[in-house]
Amino acid sequence: MLECGPAPAPQDLCSHQESLSMVAAPSDGFHGSQWRSTCLLPTEEQKRDVGHPGRATLDESLGDRSPWEEELLGQIRAMSDSQRSRVLEAIQHRIEEHTQVITIPGGSSGLGLQLPRAGHWGPSTVFCLQLLWKEVADPGIRELLAPLNLEPQQPVEKAFLFLVYGLILRECASSDLVRRHLMRLLELSHQTAGQREGMAVASGIASSSHLQEVWATLEHLGRTRVLRTACTSPDYQEPYTDVHWRWVSSTSLLCYGHMALHAGERILPWVDNVISRMVYYFSCSCYDNILETSFLSAAVMLVKALKQEHSTRRYRFTQIPELIQCLLAILQKEPNFLATLFRQKIILVIMELSKLQPSLKPVVKSRILQTCLQSLYMLPPMEMLKSCLPPLDLAPDVMVLYQKSMQALDLLLQTFISENKSMDEMCFLLQHTEPWLKSDKSHECKRVVQTIFLLLKYVVDYVKLTDEATPSMLGHQIGLLMLLWRDRDPVTQSHSRQCIYLLLQLLIQQKGSMGQFMHLNKMKNFEAKALRRSEMKFYNLVKALDRSLTPAQHTQLILTLLGGLCSHDHLQCDLASQLLLMIFQNQSIKVEQVAEILQGLFQELPSIVFKNILQTMMKAVTVLGTQHTQETVEVMLSLCHPSERQVLPLWKALANNNQLARKVLMLLYMKLKLRPPKELVRLSQQAELISLLALGTIYELLYTREYKATVRWAFAGILVGLLTQLHYLFELDVVEGISDYQEDSLEVKPLSPCRTCLEALKGLFWTTNYWEVFAYLQLLRGWELFEHLETYTEGVTLLARAMAHYDCEVKAVLGQAVISLKSSEERDNIVAILVITEFLNSQELTQYMSRRAMDNFLSLGLSSPNQLVRAMSLKGLTSILMDPKKVVLLRNQLAGLLDSFMGPEPQDLMGLMGDLGDILHSLGTQGIGATSIKMAPALLSLFEDAPVRGGAISLFGDVVHSGGKKYRPALKRQAFQALVPLLFHLVDSCPAVVMKTKLTFLRCAILLKWEFRKELFGKLAWGHGLGAENDIFIYMVWTAGRLGGGPRSPWSEARSSRPAGGEQLRQLPPVSHAGVDLPGQPPQKPEADGHEVHRGHPAGLLYRPLLFPEEGRPENLQEILGGPEEGLRLREPQILPELSGRHH
Repeated sequence: MLECGPAPAPQDLCSHQESLSMVAAPSDGFHGSQWRSTCLLPTEEQKRDVGHPGRATLDESLGDRSPWEEELLGQIRAMSDSQRSRVLEAIQHRIEEHTQVITIPGGSSGLGLQLPRAGHWGPSTVFCLQLLWKEVADPGIRELLAPLNLEPQQPVEKAFLFLVYGLILRECASSDLVRRHLMRLLELSHQTAGQREGMAVASGIASSSHLQEVWATLEHLGRTRVLRTACTSPDYQEPYTDVHWRWVSSTSLLCYGHMALHAGERILPWVDNVISRMVYYFSCSCYDNILETSFLSAAVMLVKALKQEHSTRRYRFTQIPELIQCLLAILQKEPNFLATLFRQKIILVIMELSKLQPSLKPVVKSRILQTCLQSLYMLPPMEMLKSCLPPLDLAPDVMVLYQKSMQALDLLLQTFISENKSMDEMCFLLQHTEPWLKSDKSHECKRVVQTIFLLLKYVVDYVKLTDEATPSMLGHQIGLLMLLWRDRDPVTQSHSRQCIYLLLQLLIQQKGSMGQFMHLNKMKNFEAKALRRSEMKFYNLVKALDRSLTPAQHTQLILTLLGGLCSHDHLQCDLASQLLLMIFQNQSIKVEQVAEILQGLFQELPSIVFKNILQTMMKAVTVLGTQHTQETVEVMLSLCHPSERQVLPLWKALANNNQLARKVLMLLYMKLKLRPPKELVRLSQQAELISLLALGTIYELLYTREYKATVRWAFAGILVGLLTQLHYLFELDVVEGISDYQEDSLEVKPLSPCRTCLEALKGLFWTTNYWEVFAYLQLLRGWELFEHLETYTEGVTLLARAMAHYDCEVKAVLGQAVISLKSSEERDNIVAILVITEFLNSQELTQYMSRRAMDNFLSLGLSSPNQLVRAMSLKGLTSILMDPKKVVLLRNQLAGLLDSFMGPEPQDLMGLMGDLGDILHSLGTQGIGATSIKMAPALLSLFEDAPVRGGAISLFGDVVHSGGKKYRPALKRQAFQALVPLLFHLVDSCPAVVMKTKLTFLRCAILLKWEFRKELFGKLAWGHGLGAENDIFIYMVWTAGRLGGGPRSPWSEARSSRPAGGEQLRQLPPVSHAGVDLPGQPPQKPEADGHEVHRGHPAGLLYRPLLFPEEGRPENLQEILGGPEEGLRLREPQILPELSGRHH
């Protein structure tokens, strides 16, 4: 890891001219496509440049001339135009003879051409003049050169010929002469680097006096030669066949660079034209390393020229973005290793261009940052940089190249922030580091964090931000840095924490809070001394962030940490979850943040890999829900449709706190009551109604284990809310899909609103273990009454009756009904009065409410505008609870009807049984007492009377239930004796009889307190075929066997009353009885007693001595049940397929 030195001071920004000196050009023979670089070997100039960062290409101005130069210029100025023309021709002729590249020892301008430095016109200059002496035949011209005492002794330097050529052109007064001889020079071969650079030098020197003529000549060259060699597309790579003109575009680029360098104060009017030509020739030429070298050299010279001109800052350039785009294209093509300083030089040229006016647009700066960061950060790790180099004669110092390149990047970022001193600009710069902060490669992360640290250090030390902008994305960038606090690289860890402190310092400086600044310094020193790794190290820093960030920034910080939960790095995930839990527990989250935070968490939940991370986040959700319960519930309702269930983990998290879970259900109940009138609800908005979302959520929570106790606590409110919601949906006429629901369908599809409400109503009783009420309605097909508005009131009445029978939350529901009766909504009044009226028959009602209070409530219903409410209120006022005198009348009436019913030839049995049932229901809490003992046997005898068997079976169930505690033992014996006939009627040919039989059979099982009662109901309700009948029989036998050991058990009584059980079975007709068609099997052979038995029906098992053993023979139920271990493995019958999958 390179040590980070202190950030350079602002005054040092302009002292980096060393970066503008270029590397040497490649040899002309190197045009390979294996890698894109301009040079493999550093030149001598590069080596000196590394040690002397202040060097420039042209250290001194051409204006500082030595005596030799002055003497040469004097001789040139003394020539006539004709003499100058002949000298130029001689030089052209001599240059043409030099077909071989002359490599000049020493440094260069980065182009392979050494220019004589001012004051160093030494022997090589003399030897060039020797050439002129030989080539010029005119005696007059020789006389002009004679005072120089030239003697041809050594080879000449070709570069000097171009220099003299340019000086002569510069001193010419004739424009035509300049154009003619410059064009002749440019028509020479452009094959070698020295030739191209010499032409450019001559053109540049000439342009200092003849700018328009040189420009016109270059324009002509472009039209006639450059465009002929241009590529047809950027990807076109086929070389131009004529090597004489192949690199003419590179020559032109160099010419424009030297023109700019020699233009002086005249550069500004021409600069946009110069840049446009450079960009155009670069874009349309076939790309190779010679072209990119020439273009970069021209750009360097242009930048130097602009830096020397003081009025540059006031000039508004038009072509800078295009020029930068070309430089970025070169940078993108650099190979993924370091052999030259090309990266550094390109970045520094761009840095200088970014200072010009107008300021770069964000899109241009964004391209610059993306390209520069990618070019440097994607380099191999430091330990591999040297090994990645191709074979070289002289390997460069890779560490120095890397250092200089990274320093150039730091200077670029510092220039950007110095040009726009705002927090917005800081965030803009940090935004482009995000891909590298998220990188899985340690060295990339390490580099970007170091860059950020140096930038922030520079800003804190030298830049005063001019505005108090509070960009929200700053929170996002802080979050990315926080996620590196546990990075495996200790340097990255350290820099990331220091970056957070520096950002906090900037925020505090913006606010001008000296107290917070002092606290931050103390905290920083404390953290620096902390050696143990603990979450408490982060606590103070998290608190400081909570105080310093705006709500928008704080939200972005949290969202970024939420994104860190999905990493496959457990350390990072754990850090993110712990930081989030700290933030949530710190109570720093504002109400306006809740929605965005929960939405972000909801999006990340499916991608969280580690279970313990998910558990930590659920704790955080619990904390958030405790602080902002209402907002949390509202947002969670909007995240997705409840039936999709992705949001269910969040709802479960809110149930971790019992009080919070109650608040949640209360809020859902309140949302359920937000029911706008039909006139205000558009068809397209129905699915978005908050009451429907609350309904769907309640439906899901009914089957969520974490809410089981809370649902039981809120039973009454949920029940009344669901009943009124269903009525509201009927009002909206959204009944589609309520009747075509199939319980046994395996297809999973969303339920319609009405069906959801009905299934929630059913699930409320099932999940709270009030399954007897559920069974009561299921076996009477009472739930179907809720599928139509016309039968809705009957369904509510039947449901309330079942609740009263089984004392299901009567007190709590009565309280909710009373509240609803006072509501201004008609639907609330309807539900309330139906429930209250039925509850008047409950045996426990008088314990919960006085007769006077009930009278007041019922009287309130008499004033309702709804006719049904008034009628039901009047019915309630005439009940025996409100008018006890009616008990005597009803019992007298019951006695008379019972005499008729039990007479020798009763008339209209169905009518009598109906009247008896009504009286039983009206007596309610008073019961029928001893009368039940008389009625039960009489009804049992009618089970085989085909016309009235259904009514008798149904009334039998009411009788055994209404006898009261005093007569329960006797009624149990009657119920047990009815089991076998009821078992036969389970396969009755009449569906209505079967339905009534199932209910009565279940009521007998409940009265007898069988085990597996709930499982028995499952088979009665949803079982089909012989298998279900066998299971029902096994439940009966298993329970009877368990009870058989006690002297008072029904099984023992069955033994003593064997003729009533076994004899009853033996006395049945051989094939069928009372509408029972036994399974289609041929009659078996008569048993010993002569009776035929259908062994396919479960009742056939009763003939076996196993159930009624002879005296002295032990019972062996295991022969039927397959052993106790088999019995214990009886699977629990499944409830509705929709319900069965919801046991969490």
